[in-house]
Amino acid sequence: MKLFTAVLATETNTFSPICIDKRAFEASLYARPGEHPVTPTLCSAPLTVGRRICAEMGWTLVEGSAAWADPAGLINRQTYEGLRDEILDQLRAAMPVDGVILGLHGAMVADGYLDPEGDFLSRVRDIVGPDILICTELDPHSHLTAKRVEAADFFVAFKEFPHTDFVERAEDLWRIAVDVLEGRVKPVMSVFDCRMIDVFPTSREPMRSFVDKLQQIEAEDEDVLSLSVIHGFMAGDVPEMGTKLIAVTNGKPEKGAQLARSLGMELFANRGRHMMPQLTVDEAVSQAMKADAGPVVIADMWDNPGGGTAGDATVLLAELLARKAEGVAVGTIWDPIAVQICMAAGEGAEIPLRFGAKSAPGTGNPVDGRVTVVKLVRNAEMRFGESFAPFGDAAHIRLDGTDIILNSVRAQSFDPSLFSVMGIDPTTKKILVIKSTNHFHASFSRIASEILYCSAGTPYPNSPAHNPYRLVRRDIWPMMENPHGTEAA
Repeated sequence: MKLFTAVLATETNTFSPICIDKRAFEASLYARPGEHPVTPTLCSAPLTVGRRICAEMGWTLVEGSAAWADPAGLINRQTYEGLRDEILDQLRAAMPVDGVILGLHGAMVADGYLDPEGDFLSRVRDIVGPDILICTELDPHSHLTAKRVEAADFFVAFKEFPHTDFVERAEDLWRIAVDVLEGRVKPVMSVFDCRMIDVFPTSREPMRSFVDKLQQIEAEDEDVLSLSVIHGFMAGDVPEMGTKLIAVTNGKPEKGAQLARSLGMELFANRGRHMMPQLTVDEAVSQAMKADAGPVVIADMWDNPGGGTAGDATVLLAELLARKAEGVAVGTIWDPIAVQICMAAGEGAEIPLRFGAKSAPGTGNPVDGRVTVVKLVRNAEMRFGESFAPFGDAAHIRLDGTDIILNSVRAQSFDPSLFSVMGIDPTTKKILVIKSTNHFHASFSRIASEILYCSAGTPYPNSPAHNPYRLVRRDIWPMMENPHGTEAA
């Protein structure tokens, strides 16, 4: 057998002012054929898992390029087309192949392309023909368009949010692919439109039990090859945005359709109950300051670079400074210019500095003060599972006793190593402020005395019923109270 694999992925917040070109991919991950590191990144697990599987099977794996950019705004048209065509040319050169196994995110939007993954998968199908296997791993925070479903044989999405299972789901993808190629199964993909948009953290109920139920069905029902929830991505203003349920069965389309509908309606019945409770800035700071023990983790959940924002909001920091909170560390505030200034000043320097809140309205005001440059790190990285996430040249500064990390490459706060690599022991702090919606939970919950989710400012379009969408349909919840009518009453 001869298989082809490649990666083309990012998540596009169409409201974000941070437009990106190829430099954003090069800063996060751009690996030509054979250059991808041994450890997987979020969307490249199909490639690294594929290396192992094909070696075990004695099959040939042809690697195409792997490109991942941290979430941001609109992708430059020439950048998308260039990366797309680079991979398509590699596929043409590899032909004939027995299958194409890809790593995509699923929420990409480029200038001139509302559905880049649909465009890409359709072109892959045109090259390989109707009978060759095409399957893909997806991030659940994606858009499942009809064009993609038509082009691919099946999708497998991460089940967990935070996304701790992207390697396991890549292994599921390859397990099914191997069974298809060896003639044991014939996958049929059934999709149910839940007609809703919500946030589904699996670190709390009711989504925890729902995902456990999906895995139980997969384990016990031999007809079911895979079940996935496409959460949707509310910051993507595209026509087919929303939550969907995928059931992949072994040649049982009617059973798959019934199962997808049943599970999808169960998900819909819990609408509005999935998202974690959110505190105001005043509530979060007051609760953290009153805590008997630390560290109390305050998640600045909507200034999350993992959702495409800049990560430079200062609303929480300003409140903590105004209230003279003690034992505070903030990680991070994105400000490449401020980092450059600190780098020029050097460690130990005391300098006047303005930083933060430059990207967009709703992020607060820039902070001015006389700061001490405590530590400087070139090409800083934090852990993310078994891999590493870069946050660029970074500066640890101290302002009025508060430790602040300034970074030059946008990245959400995945792991406490974000602080330790910058010379801060996070376990000694009373309050840790981080930028993440929920990916931080798996690692920070191990050290936190308490976790508070805070809605601070308006850097992210976090209210679907009120977001200024231009393209998203209006016949889904919460734009419409009950789009399923009497069936869901």
